[in-house]
Amino acid sequence: MKKIAGVLSSVLVVGVGSAVMAQSHMQHQSMDPTSMQKMMTEMMPAASDPPSTKAFKEAHMKMIKDMHITYTGNTDVDFVRGMIPHHQGAIDMAKIELAHGKNEENRKLARQIISDQEKEIAQMQEWLKKNAK
Repeated sequence: MKKIAGVLSSVLVVGVGSAVMAQSHMQHQSMDPTSMQKMMTEMMPAASDPPSTKAFKEAHMKMIKDMHITYTGNTDVDFVRGMIPHHQGAIDMAKIELAHGKNEENRKLARQIISDQEKEIAQMQEWLKKNAK
């Protein structure tokens, strides 16, 4: 039952992320519906995807969904609020490399990304506490 709930949760995140991404792209780019559908289909995890590809697609969709913020008009606040999920996306992708990757140079880079991005997220969260009023 927990596994089913987890799968459904992932599907919901991916579905919401796809809708947000589609809306954003349609508003900011002149993309024909066929191209948009193709892009969305390629972004969605497929049963035939290798585990790492599925994980990357899920992480990407989560990042896109989380980056969809309500803008305040305060450039500094909006920048930091958008960058936190962007950095979290980098952490999530680095964790996928650690879980599935074999190249030691890339694994070392992934560990460094996790360390650096976690510190920067903490710095941005602290900044928001002081400045986003």
